[in-house]
Amino acid sequence: MTTANHDGAAAPRRWPLVIGAIGVVFGDIGTSPLYTLKEAFGPHYGLQADATNVLGVLSLILWSLVLVVTFKYVTVLMRADNRGEGGILALTALVQRSLPVSAPLSYTVGILGIFGTALFFGDGVITPAISVLSAVEGLEVAAPDLERFVLPITLAVLVLLFSMQKHGTEKVGRVFGPIMVLWFGVLALLGVVEIVRYPAVLEAVNPVWAFRFFLAHGVLAWLALGAVVLAITGGEALYADMGHFGRIPIRIAWLGFALPALLLNYFGQGAFILSHPGDVASPFYELVPGWALFPMIVLATLATVIASQALITGTFSVVRQAIQLGYLPRMLIVHTSDRTEGQIFIPLVNKVMLLSVIAVVLGFGSSSNLAIAYGVSVTGTMLISTVLLVILARVRWRLPAWKVLPLAALFIAVEAAFFSANVVKFIEGAWFPLALGVVAFAMMRSWRRGRELVRMQMNRDSLRIEHFVGNLMAHPPVRVPGTAVFLTPSNQFMPPAMLHNLKHNKVLHDRNVLLSVEILGVPRAEAAERVVHADLGHGFSRLTLRFGYLEDPDVPRALKQWDIPGPAFEPMETTYFASRESLSARPGQGMALWRDKLFLFMSRNATPATEFFHIPGNRLVELGTQVVI
Repeated sequence: MTTANHDGAAAPRRWPLVIGAIGVVFGDIGTSPLYTLKEAFGPHYGLQADATNVLGVLSLILWSLVLVVTFKYVTVLMRADNRGEGGILALTALVQRSLPVSAPLSYTVGILGIFGTALFFGDGVITPAISVLSAVEGLEVAAPDLERFVLPITLAVLVLLFSMQKHGTEKVGRVFGPIMVLWFGVLALLGVVEIVRYPAVLEAVNPVWAFRFFLAHGVLAWLALGAVVLAITGGEALYADMGHFGRIPIRIAWLGFALPALLLNYFGQGAFILSHPGDVASPFYELVPGWALFPMIVLATLATVIASQALITGTFSVVRQAIQLGYLPRMLIVHTSDRTEGQIFIPLVNKVMLLSVIAVVLGFGSSSNLAIAYGVSVTGTMLISTVLLVILARVRWRLPAWKVLPLAALFIAVEAAFFSANVVKFIEGAWFPLALGVVAFAMMRSWRRGRELVRMQMNRDSLRIEHFVGNLMAHPPVRVPGTAVFLTPSNQFMPPAMLHNLKHNKVLHDRNVLLSVEILGVPRAEAAERVVHADLGHGFSRLTLRFGYLEDPDVPRALKQWDIPGPAFEPMETTYFASRESLSARPGQGMALWRDKLFLFMSRNATPATEFFHIPGNRLVELGTQVVI
């Protein structure tokens, strides 16, 4: 499913996509009103709830949503699609594909993309924790005696949420849209009621109030951006989910529904704060009439569960992309839907996320404490996406510098201000998402470099296949009927499995295919680029199967269904040979020793390539080979 298909859809077919986008894309940003103004006027920043401060903060929220989310993401960045797909990895692959081969800048782009992805993983841990925790904290407003139940209920909701992942989200996803439509409708209604009571709050539309706020407070106003940025967390999802819904449905949902509802609620909260000086403990829930508090807590909890679900599903998708592109080791991926390819479940990732989220909830204890840590990973990813966008505009779109640089300077200045305002809270909690990002970055870089070293070492110790075939015919071995498929990362060289088979069994099959699998930097490969085949003569051939990074690399199915020169691959006459590498590290060779050990640990726990490529166990022969890096 591509963006083009969605964007070209007729109006009657487009509205279900709009509703679906409201349910999935805007869950994170749609639950931000639960805690944004609460944190801005909480004890951490010490801002008085007077007219200058309230109108100034509201003006900053409004223009941040307009500039960063609406202008940058919805208007500009959505044009940078990788064959219909968005997200930091898709953008990285698109930029690298636009650069000359082996260009030095390509390496820098790759590093930025990996770090942006690593920061996204940190966001994936904090968002479920802060979202659900802030919703359940409404119990403290409804009945202060229930405060002791907030953490247990939050943990119970999160455990239930993660335990449901193995069943897939297709059935649950059908009700996401209507619930989030109700949520945004309630947000708008609550805001309108309060704005009508205090219409002077609408003055915050004037950006002059934002400038006055900075003039009045200086450094404190800059630090308060750490709270303002909470209003735009989730903006990256608009771009990342473009491939699921299309840019037009997302734009309609954002401009026509989500953005107006959010602004009305923020302004309603501001009106309440101005009309109730000093009463800002929880401005969101204080908008709600007493009789509706408990239903609102339930609705808010459902909305935050949906927001968390969307981010969990997004994390599964990003991990899968990272695996396919060679940044993470292979893991077991379970497809939870026969009809929707993107519905996947990764047990190991789910378990790690659950344990991390529980640790975050117990460690920070409240949404206010978590809000201090929140924002670093989001703004870091936003800043990286802006840099990549600038490179893309200059290299691929060929836009002149006078068009690109002013906008680039604007976006970078705004996002750098947000990022720096969050980084200064390092000791208070911002260290946590940064630490998660650094760990993920080290794992991704070590895995990619480690696999490069393994391939280099194996190629160094092997012969080019053409040379081997030529020498082999001087003393031809015994041939047996059937087809042997030798899985190898580089079909330019003789696979170790072929050498061991010839050495120990003293035979070769009538047909020998050296097969390598290549993952392209596009979501889905075109039919014309899927197969590269070369006949080497004497019953040998070289075959490369190419998949997009969103496709399931099912090798047997591809051999059966794709148009491959030569005889058909009969399942019962085809035997697969693979090398099982036994890896070891030598100090002073390859990477730093700690990175070697990290790579060896990941390699030992990775899903075997044969399982990842769906090779049937009853047709597989594995032969060991020693590799020292």
